[in-house]
Amino acid sequence: MYLPRPLRPRTVASAHCDLPCGVYDPAQARIEAESIKAISEKYQASDDPEFRTRSLLIKEQRAELVKHHLWVLWTDYFKAPHFEKYPELHGLFNEATKLAGAGGAKGAADPAVADRLLGKIEEISKIFWETKQS
Repeated sequence: MYLPRPLRPRTVASAHCDLPCGVYDPAQARIEAESIKAISEKYQASDDPEFRTRSLLIKEQRAELVKHHLWVLWTDYFKAPHFEKYPELHGLFNEATKLAGAGGAKGAADPAVADRLLGKIEEISKIFWETKQS
């Protein structure tokens, strides 16, 4: 959109997120992934069609939340120096978000998939906390 010169901002500011609060923690993704695992276990143990349908809907919502929390860490918290020091980070985030997505926990009610997702989140968490010590 074109703005006439008098209406253009004189200063342009940017931040790494909508409100740069500086509060980040992989625990948000882990808690949602733990919920996915518990829901998957309950889904597998139930014969009630209504319960199973509700379980799948809630599990899919939790999977989206996992992806959201991982993306915030990946895109807002981690910076170029982190990726230089931990070159495996991009791969870990890619694998974790795929495990949370349609080809993983979102698309399956398998506790083993949730366990793999939790494992990737734990790897990311270890690196995260190492960077907080620096």
